Amino acid sequence: VVSVSQVPVAEGKSVQQTVEILTRKLEVLGAEKQGTFCVDCETYHTAASTIGSQGQTGKLMYVMHNSEYPLSCFALFENGPCLIADANFDILMVKLKGFFQNAKANKIESRGTRYQYCDFLVKVGTVTMGPSARGISVEVEYCPCVIANDCWNLLMEFMQSFMGNHAPGIPSIFGTKHDSIYSPADTMVQYMELFNKIRKQQQVPVAGMR
Repeated sequence: VVSVSQVPVAEGKSVQQTVEILTRKLEVLGAEKQGTFCVDCETYHTAASTIGSQGQTGKLMYVMHNSEYPLSCFALFENGPCLIADANFDILMVKLKGFFQNAKANKIESRGTRYQYCDFLVKVGTVTMGPSARGISVEVEYCPCVIANDCWNLLMEFMQSFMGNHAPGIPSIFGTKHDSIYSPADTMVQYMELFNKIRKQQQVPVAGMR
């Protein structure tokens, strides 16, 4: 069972410094580094030619990869299903360009270090869009359990130990899953929501900036 959340940048610090503060707290707890991870997301929108004819509004589709699942590719629709395909799906998207166009400037990814602490796997990532760092993601997985309701309190307690009052509330995806089995697609939905939130934050004009 996994929780994916955003941690705000500490006051007076950069994204990188905040990441270092978080990872230091994990190391103090006794977490050990276990390599790196990357989750990326490309946005595709419905091609204009297919919208006009049927009077439909354009739909967005997110094609995502996660280094934990190197042989899979995830295609998610907004508020819709999540398709898990094999890694060749990217080639198929090129062939579907008459239907879906790649919004090239919108590629967003999170990269960072994986940590193992007892039964928990923690990934602290820097979220980047283009050349610039836009935010911080924290993914915490409780490995022995696949039912969200059974372990949320334990997960929460652990997150508070190094995230303090920035530990997240229960992810919206859990609301529909009560006692059903957690799947990798649920993790990707959480990343999609996080990336979209970070994109929207970037679109808000900052007062005083030209």
